[in-house]
Amino acid sequence: MNNAELVATIQRLRRERRAVILAHTYQTGDIQDVADFVGDSYGLSKKAAEVRDAEVIVFCGVQFMAETAAVLNPGRAVIMPDPEAGCPMADMITADQLRAFKAEHPGAPVVCYVNSTAEVKAESTVCCTSSNAVKVVRSLGDVPEILFVPDMYLGMFVEKQIGRKMVLWKGFCPTHAMIRAETVQRLRQENPDAKVMVHPETRPEVQELADFVLSTGQMIELAKKTDIRKFVVGTEDGILHALRLTAPAIEFVHLSPFLRCPNMKKTTLAKIARSLETLETRITVPEAVAGGARRSIQAMLDIAAGG
Repeated sequence: MNNAELVATIQRLRRERRAVILAHTYQTGDIQDVADFVGDSYGLSKKAAEVRDAEVIVFCGVQFMAETAAVLNPGRAVIMPDPEAGCPMADMITADQLRAFKAEHPGAPVVCYVNSTAEVKAESTVCCTSSNAVKVVRSLGDVPEILFVPDMYLGMFVEKQIGRKMVLWKGFCPTHAMIRAETVQRLRQENPDAKVMVHPETRPEVQELADFVLSTGQMIELAKKTDIRKFVVGTEDGILHALRLTAPAIEFVHLSPFLRCPNMKKTTLAKIARSLETLETRITVPEAVAGGARRSIQAMLDIAAGG
């Protein structure tokens, strides 16, 4: 089938299955266009928690995101069009490693970036996303130590914002870590009329050169309201589709053609159609793990809702 036929098939099966399609902003444009909701990890976490009338959630993203949706929607079918879409950062820490880390720092709360497995979330005090990490950490108050896993670069960004050190796990996003300061400097020289916005998963020296350090959702919100007419964008290339739809009058220049997550690009229209037809692959989380993960995710959502 061609793309138009695949979209028609997806629309039909979505109605028949009473399904909702959630897609991350790093998905390709055709996936974003067919989705009911497109967002960053925080937006998708909220949307997964708010789903009420759908019997099936089709999650177009990576494994940890679908796990989060399954944790927040017990009893609903959460399916991934490509279950091989993983996250290297999430794989950089296991539940056993986190338990050992906690044992080295007794009593310290654990802030867990949502880019992590359900088992790691279950061992954490509270989750966070790139858009609310500062608020989450501040909510813990003046405790002696805070453990932050798994993204050290997001952790360093939070440290700078709150003016205190944390104990950071040495994880990172391979895609964002590819960005070097000299690349930002070169793009600035080539685009002197542009502002630079980068993701907080980038290296500190990259963040230092940017005008804005924002989550993907925050980038889109900025594009909606700004008078700036040109941006250099330092995050995965899928966001360009969402940015250009949001603000067609703004010119968006991608920082590098190499900023492409291969796992995020595994989802295709054909795979979505097949998953709706077969209801595979279903993502499940054992309740023994889901209960702890749900607690840490809900703690994050409660903090975010607190204003």
